[in-house]
Amino acid sequence: MAAVLRGSRYLVGRCCRNVDFAFVSTRSMASKTQVGFVGLGNMGNPMAKNLIKHGYPVIATDVFPESCKELQELGAQIVDNPAEVADKADRIITMLPSSPNVIDVYTGPNGILKKVKKGSLLIDSSTIDPAVSKDMAAAAEKMGAVFMDAPVSGGVGAASSGKLTFMVGGAEEEFTAAKELLSCMGANVVYCGQVGTGQAAKICNNMLLAIGMIGTSETMNLGIRLGLDPKLLAKILNMSSGRCWSSDTYNPVPGVMEGVPSGNNYQGGFGTQLMAKDLGLAQNTATNTKTPVPLGSLAHQIYRMMCARGYATKDFSSVFQFLREEEGAQ
Repeated sequence: MAAVLRGSRYLVGRCCRNVDFAFVSTRSMASKTQVGFVGLGNMGNPMAKNLIKHGYPVIATDVFPESCKELQELGAQIVDNPAEVADKADRIITMLPSSPNVIDVYTGPNGILKKVKKGSLLIDSSTIDPAVSKDMAAAAEKMGAVFMDAPVSGGVGAASSGKLTFMVGGAEEEFTAAKELLSCMGANVVYCGQVGTGQAAKICNNMLLAIGMIGTSETMNLGIRLGLDPKLLAKILNMSSGRCWSSDTYNPVPGVMEGVPSGNNYQGGFGTQLMAKDLGLAQNTATNTKTPVPLGSLAHQIYRMMCARGYATKDFSSVFQFLREEEGAQ
């Protein structure tokens, strides 16, 4: 049945100039057909698992073959490169570290666009430069496919529990089709506007997140230096006006909360290097739009210093540890 539906999509597509937007209902009808997934890192792996849990056959690949083993054991079909994924699936999700990775996965020698089917829906959940998302959308359109940016918020915990927030940019006519898949991996799927607006929302969110985490770390460190018990201080903050996500959900002080990176030597979670990258994106867009972001600029400098001091692979909440070490060096 799915093959018939796909065939009808291509037949109608040849008669319509805007192939991209003509088949939203068809995609919904073919709901349990194969879904491609490229990028099985800390975020992509649990996201792909949730697609499998919801009954979607997954075809996946990753530049590191060992990242595919766990998914393969759950029934996913593993292939060698993104082009092979595109050859077998007409709905593909990508979750990659940076803009160069996205460009390579879509337009490289073994990229998705080498074998993409007309009418395919391509959803990129990486956090990248909005301009790159627009470029990928234009390249996909030339091949008769639809590209949407859908970066996420929530971290590894939310990816595992299926409670991510997706910020989606692209043709509004395609949002329903994208939401069908994204709802399997997230609790909130928000349409932001045309291609690139999802990335814009994510960049703004992460700049605020970095600023908030630094502020929480400074506050907790000061309170500890003043003799306050860190758990008590966190409790007070979280019932007061200083409450924020970094204090009540992802506290950076070891021993204050369970199940967060600070309680595991800052392993797992969202890496400092990735936060520095996202803050760099925020700085670039702020420069391009002549937007003053003094605290965002300072946060970027701090996370870049952390990368240079050995914190690159630790969770971004390790800024608390960084500040403590800076304090000891003085």
